Amino acid sequence: MSDSSYVLYNYTPSLAAAVVALLLFLAATGVHIFLAAKHRSKFLIAFIIGGFLETVGYAARAVSAHQAPNYSTMPYALQSLFILIAPSLFAASIYMILGRIIVLTDGDSRSIIPARRMTKIFVLGDVLAFFIQAGGGGIMSSAKSTSTLKLGEKVIIVGLIVQILSFGFFVVVSLIFHQRITANPTPASMTVRVNWNRYLIVLYIASAMVMVRCVYRVVEYIQGQTGELQSHEYFAYIFDAALIFFVMVIFMIFHPSQVVPKPEAEGYETELMYKQSNHHGSSLRMDV
Repeated sequence: MSDSSYVLYNYTPSLAAAVVALLLFLAATGVHIFLAAKHRSKFLIAFIIGGFLETVGYAARAVSAHQAPNYSTMPYALQSLFILIAPSLFAASIYMILGRIIVLTDGDSRSIIPARRMTKIFVLGDVLAFFIQAGGGGIMSSAKSTSTLKLGEKVIIVGLIVQILSFGFFVVVSLIFHQRITANPTPASMTVRVNWNRYLIVLYIASAMVMVRCVYRVVEYIQGQTGELQSHEYFAYIFDAALIFFVMVIFMIFHPSQVVPKPEAEGYETELMYKQSNHHGSSLRMDV
């Protein structure tokens, strides 16, 4: 760098750790591709892309670790950028899953945001956070001075804060919906054979993992390159790699395809429509 010396790592990155992370994310992404194809869950494409970015990110990190101590910029930039932005795609999928739970339970009246708008609102915020972080990562990867590097870090912090705020609001919306539909269930929520309550709890767990990861990243970039978090590699594997991998695992066990309304599945929608038509018919007779 022109105005200050700069090193890519403040530690010697572990090749073994990067390879293990690479293999784990590759396996998890493969399982999710299989499950999405099996259940025809197109709305999980963003989730799968997130897994692919994590896999490529740790592959680039393995290449970078293999180059020690003569690191090249490209593998470092790729691993830094892809691992940074991938969780935004997991977050987008989590938002969409809540929308489908609301549709499944006919719970628009119990949510402060209708399902048809929820995905648009939260995914828009997530896309904004995604591009801000990607822009900051791009600035850092092409930085020629310490001042430019710090600018990239500040941009990334803004993107992460946007993501945290969006996620925080999402959790509030989820909790309000959960409380309302539990206190005052809809007919669909009582007749549907999917345990939607379990999937809401799964969403809370996944959201907490992503939130902790985002807070970790904010603190990491605020501390800067000489901070405690960027000086020890194990923090990245504990508060980023492990948490995001567990998000993938939990959605393997509780696959979101179960909360997507399927007209042919188990006949509950037909039953629901019959009950609703009877309800509306009764109302019309009373009005007459």
